[in-house]
Amino acid sequence: MAKRSVPLRPHVQDALTVWGQLIRQGRISRAWTARDLAARANVSEQTVLSAEAGNRGTAVGTMMDLADLVGVPIFGVEDRSEIAIRRQRGEEMLALLPSRVRQPRSGSTNDDF
Repeated sequence: MAKRSVPLRPHVQDALTVWGQLIRQGRISRAWTARDLAARANVSEQTVLSAEAGNRGTAVGTMMDLADLVGVPIFGVEDRSEIAIRRQRGEEMLALLPSRVRQPRSGSTNDDF
């Protein structure tokens, strides 16, 4: 069975494109070829080019790794230790939330997202 492709919302596609542009700018500012970056990230050159083009099929982990390698701040945070602090805060916050969400038993459903 063929994979079904759901179109991205325009602002999400724009964000992927910008992210790819930032990766390409970082790579070029380091005078690296796509092949150089691919070797550093242990991915194919085609994967690097796909990421730089903002293609949706590139794994988010790969995008983050490429961005980190070329100096693009993850979540706009320059200090890498700050990411670990934010991860820990997120874990602490999630620990306070219920482990699952139950739908109300009433007959009405609220689909307002």
